[in-house]
Amino acid sequence: MRTQLGEPARLPPDDVMYAALVARDAAFEGVFVAAIRTTGIVCRPTCPARKPLARNVEYFGTLGQALAAGYRPCKRCRPLEPVGAVPDWLAELVADVEADAGRRFTDADLRPRELDPARVRRWFLREHGLTFHAFQRARRLGRALGHLTLGADLDAVGEAAGFESASGFRDAFQRHFGAPPGRARGTCAVRVTRLTSPLGPLVAAATDDALVLLEFADRRMLSTQIERLRRHLDAAFAPGDNGVLERTQTQLDAYFAGRLTDFDLPLALPGTPFQRAVWSELRTIPYGTTRSYAQQAAAIGRPEVVRAVGRANGDNRLAIVVPCHRVVGADGRLTGYGGHLWRKQRLLELEAAH
Repeated sequence: MRTQLGEPARLPPDDVMYAALVARDAAFEGVFVAAIRTTGIVCRPTCPARKPLARNVEYFGTLGQALAAGYRPCKRCRPLEPVGAVPDWLAELVADVEADAGRRFTDADLRPRELDPARVRRWFLREHGLTFHAFQRARRLGRALGHLTLGADLDAVGEAAGFESASGFRDAFQRHFGAPPGRARGTCAVRVTRLTSPLGPLVAAATDDALVLLEFADRRMLSTQIERLRRHLDAAFAPGDNGVLERTQTQLDAYFAGRLTDFDLPLALPGTPFQRAVWSELRTIPYGTTRSYAQQAAAIGRPEVVRAVGRANGDNRLAIVVPCHRVVGADGRLTGYGGHLWRKQRLLELEAAH
């Protein structure tokens, strides 16, 4: 892929894309779509359908290009839907889980809904890294943590979370958060969810007051970033949603649609004074423009620390919102992006187009 700013992104070699298609490699979501000449459909790289012969596949950088060429969306992998979105066949169950925090859905509850428990399990493992039952338990414990931090009675919280005994609740809480529920009253509760985007799913985390994490789900440093935040905030992380996360998804949708150029979200950026200065300067780079690392170092009054600025950019935990993708090399080439350089290129192309 070219990384020279202003030039169109170039697709990987056909043999690389075909290998990704055969392997259903999620790392290529957003890089290309595969159009099948013999059927006239266009698929995601991760489509579960039987793979065609290599000579029958045509590749496009965007779904729009494939549709303009006359291909129609695959009904199995649904490329029109954002990556990571809850599929139609699962939407009612997910809504019911959200609506009834204390209920525990078993495999026996799934079958009358014509849901295969193994299929449900696979989807939750792929999208959340947890089985369906572990996801439910984590959600219940996350809600319990929120109630405890507000001073609610411990036994009442355990019962509302669907635990049959106080000891069962305490044991589950201890295993999940590493501390007994009685110590939770001074703990910061951080909700974690997956948000959708045209460039792949993002992991977002927020307190009730501020967004603290927004990273592409395949970023290698994701677990490190979460652990650093846990220490900075003395926080417990649990699956869940809140108003900050809902606003983040809404604004991301508007950004990718070209309707939003400045995010208006409450942010928490714990770090060293130097890191905070670098991250604050990132937020001053106008939409649709770029700055070199040397220019960024000069802007914070430290022109001699270009490498340190690059490291601080790499430690940024709020992708897109704190736009480290707008910083490029002195020669205009793209370097150093934890969410992969092809995403950096696409983000800059999006902003240049609007």
